[in-house]
Amino acid sequence: MKAFIHQQDKWPEFTWNSNIFLSQLSEARNLQGRLIGKMETLGFDLRSEAMLDTLTLDVIKSSEIEGEFLNTDQVRSSIARRLGIEIAGSVYSDRNVEGVVEMMMDATQNCFEPLTKDRLFDWHAALFPTGRSGMYKIVVADWRKDTTGPMQVVSGAMGKEKVHFQAPDSELLEKEMTRFLEWFNNSNELDLVIKAAIAHLWFVTIHPFDDGNGRITRALTDMLLAQSDKTTQRFYSMSAQIRNERKQYYELLEKTQKGNLDITDWITWFLDCLINALKSTNEVLTMVLFKSEFWQKHAKTIINERQKKLLNRIMDGFDGKLTSSKWAKIAKCSKDSAVRDINDLIDKEILQKEASGGRSTNYELIGMPVVNLLNK
Repeated sequence: MKAFIHQQDKWPEFTWNSNIFLSQLSEARNLQGRLIGKMETLGFDLRSEAMLDTLTLDVIKSSEIEGEFLNTDQVRSSIARRLGIEIAGSVYSDRNVEGVVEMMMDATQNCFEPLTKDRLFDWHAALFPTGRSGMYKIVVADWRKDTTGPMQVVSGAMGKEKVHFQAPDSELLEKEMTRFLEWFNNSNELDLVIKAAIAHLWFVTIHPFDDGNGRITRALTDMLLAQSDKTTQRFYSMSAQIRNERKQYYELLEKTQKGNLDITDWITWFLDCLINALKSTNEVLTMVLFKSEFWQKHAKTIINERQKKLLNRIMDGFDGKLTSSKWAKIAKCSKDSAVRDINDLIDKEILQKEASGGRSTNYELIGMPVVNLLNK
């Protein structure tokens, strides 16, 4: 019995009924064009800020899907350095953060370059700089070897495991990946959005690495979506939307991988997810415009460097509540200086005390939109 899609006789000759999702594809393409057009009217600085926010969100959420929670400040700082953007409160980034940022930036900023085996191996090495996934030593920068048994996705207690998926045997990987790379680089007749949907399913089904397959799959998806946008600038995050819809994502992925080669349902879901991702980018844009308008409004307001640093941190997505103690720690000043800074901004009607109260006094930026993409 052929339990999985890659065991079908005609694998990977996927089929689909484009009439079912034609209207969705048209909507996605229309939203892409409108978004790029809107961003082009913002000017260089605002576009850079929006791109920084989007890429930060993309890296954070792609890792969260795998259960890895990266430090937001480290991710943002790492991306800013690569884009040549100066930000307040830039911090040093750990090797695991640098690795995933390096992969995502290469996928999107060099999206028109060919995808090769060596390039994939470089991405994999960047994700696992120590040669380990957690405590376990893995094969890095090479296809998996399956020395401990077949590559399976399982759940459930020991002895009662449920096998959701089993990947192709390791001895087939060279052939499988050669065929995938040939298609990825040379299949030009497909709409690039549809190609992104197929590539996502195809690569994650091959599952060629010991670990990191999900993150690399989403990097490849972003690579093709960037090609479809005809720009290396990223203003929406597919990974963030997949994170929001992960239950449906895994359910449909399992159903598709256990089905036949008709992937109409998969493409339909992918397009819906993309449309939602494109619509949610308005929240990123809202914060970028608020920050720009804030500094224009206060161009002549006397604000010291510590205050500027903290205000930018708040608008970039402050983690938790703002207190005088946190202010002192981030600004590297005494608590008395922090209190003076805060009271000065309260007098200037920039900050206010939060109404919730509590054991310690919390402060918030007046008029700041209630948008918190990172905690969705």
